[in-house]
Amino acid sequence: MVEEQISSPSSTGEKSLRQIIDDIESLSLLSHTIRVFPVKWQVIRKKLEELSNFLVFAKHPDCKNGGQLMDSFHAISRILMECRDLATRCINVSYSGKLLMQSDLDKVISKLDCVEKKLSAIFRDSGVVTENLALVVLKPKLGATRDEMRFYVKDLLTRIKIGDTQMKKQALISLNEVIFEEEWYVKIVIEIGDFVLNLVNCLGSIEIEIQEESTFAISVISGFESYRGILIASGVIGSLIRVFEKGSLKGKKYAIKSLEKLTENGDNAWAVSAHGGVTALLNLCSNHEIDVELIGSSCWVLRNLVGIEEIKRFMIENKAISTCINLIKGRDEMGQIGAIEFLQSMALCDENACQLMIKEGGIRPLIRIIDPKSNFSFKLRETTLRAIEKFCFSSIDHVNMLMSYGFMDQLLYFLRKGDVSIQELAFKSACRLCGTSEDARKSMGDVGFMAEFVKFLEAKSYEIREMAAEALSAMVLLPKNRKKFADDHNIGLILQLFDRKEGNSGNLKFLLSILLSVSSCHHVRRKITHSGYYKNIEKLADDGVSDAKKIVRKLSTNRFKTILNGIWHS
Repeated sequence: MVEEQISSPSSTGEKSLRQIIDDIESLSLLSHTIRVFPVKWQVIRKKLEELSNFLVFAKHPDCKNGGQLMDSFHAISRILMECRDLATRCINVSYSGKLLMQSDLDKVISKLDCVEKKLSAIFRDSGVVTENLALVVLKPKLGATRDEMRFYVKDLLTRIKIGDTQMKKQALISLNEVIFEEEWYVKIVIEIGDFVLNLVNCLGSIEIEIQEESTFAISVISGFESYRGILIASGVIGSLIRVFEKGSLKGKKYAIKSLEKLTENGDNAWAVSAHGGVTALLNLCSNHEIDVELIGSSCWVLRNLVGIEEIKRFMIENKAISTCINLIKGRDEMGQIGAIEFLQSMALCDENACQLMIKEGGIRPLIRIIDPKSNFSFKLRETTLRAIEKFCFSSIDHVNMLMSYGFMDQLLYFLRKGDVSIQELAFKSACRLCGTSEDARKSMGDVGFMAEFVKFLEAKSYEIREMAAEALSAMVLLPKNRKKFADDHNIGLILQLFDRKEGNSGNLKFLLSILLSVSSCHHVRRKITHSGYYKNIEKLADDGVSDAKKIVRKLSTNRFKTILNGIWHS
């Protein structure tokens, strides 16, 4: 019986423990309402939080110092009563003097610190702080209350703070299980005092598994935008970069994932640069022996940093552009996509960066990716086409260079033979190419783009129909293209579109523009005049539509001339 009493706290002891934990929670909440001596009360709250974390060990079956624990419980109860009295006096501002109250608060802080050290020694001497602690608190079941979840997380924090290596690792594994499954646990981690700071400290552990598990936890928390500021304030950037530089492969992956999320806010770019992160990322991208999974993510982090002009200049000086071009030439798809997107961000509103990318031969590997004979994914080709538009479509010289590389033939192939996804992508790129230069439109007319655009005039998507009409209206401005376009089939289709309800609203102006251009051809004017759809154009003219009025005027003038010629030759 005596052994049983010593081995575990008595029912009285368990009741006292629960009461103390409840009193600590209540006092912590009360302290938040105090408006005087805020720094002192912040320290007291932290001490109370740490004390509460220690008390979870009191229930451990290996704790064989029941008598010492009971003495500690009594001491804690007295300190809590004293602390509550000080809190009440601070709330009511009923103390006799500021200096005296500051002294009393310092004494309470000292007492809390002393009893915490005593508890730590008791548990350590009992052998409680071992891997057996994993059995102290069971993971809450599905539907557990918030208090149960909080109690569990606080227990994990205690093991992370003062446990041995095995205990820390197991606590981190348990933590990662719950925060990955349930967002509420992430919120509780953030709410509990110095939990994040302890996770950040674990990033520097020499134990690989502890470093990996803590890096994973940080990557999960960094996925929540509202919590990123707390991570940054805890100094996580520098620690992540050290893992990124010297950690295991798994640790590196989690570290880069976290950095990618944290740098979505450009304000954090300087923190990455200050800790040598830019150089580390560039070195990784140029390391051909590194795991390919890291390269794409590294490029995305770099992409997030180029918004700072000084950092972008540093990247350029350290051969970031040539490094990315080499990645595009490779075969790792994620690395290619990351490198292309990084270069796009770098060239945004920066003509010099764009010129440098082209000067260093960046266009040819992009053209290789969209070659129909190559075997790249839709995602990579989509990224590549957008990059080509950004790098080349704003310059006539660059468009001419694209044409010399066979870019138009590639687009035309996908328009004719590509599956639906790549066909639409090629179509949109071709439409934008129409707006780049007269030479481009002339070449597109020569190789057969107009016939493909005509097919899209009857597409299901309104956006696609409008783009096709706009592209054709630009192309038929050229006499050479106009002659190729103005056959009976094409003119008949355009006229039919005016007889459809939706044709009278959206892309109406482009259809009218097409007709206005081709009405310079005699046989087209005759086709329009004798069609049953001419009345639709006349109605639009009566409604005041400018291009419709021009078409009617042109056709009327031509008819009048024909009548006069007939009379003259009769």
